[in-house]
Amino acid sequence: MGMLGWVMMGLAIWHFAIFLPDRFWGGIVGAFVGSLVGAIVVGLIIYGVKASALRIPGEKATDIMVVLYAIPGAVIGIALMYLEGIRRDR
Repeated sequence: MGMLGWVMMGLAIWHFAIFLPDRFWGGIVGAFVGSLVGAIVVGLIIYGVKASALRIPGEKATDIMVVLYAIPGAVIGIALMYLEGIRRDR
């Protein structure tokens, strides 16, 4: 359930990419991939540090805070795709 929460949060944050100029590496699909991968990786890392084990939280362990772990990762993923797109345009 934690993975589903992280993916849904990454998808929700991705929708805000329309407010930025389209300079993402791979276009809007690149921003989508960056958001999802970032949300999953950072969510897994934060939960792994908190639970002292690198695993995906199950239904009982998933709460709103676990889902919110994905926000920084989604933003970082979108930012990395944006910076890579700018670098490749030069």
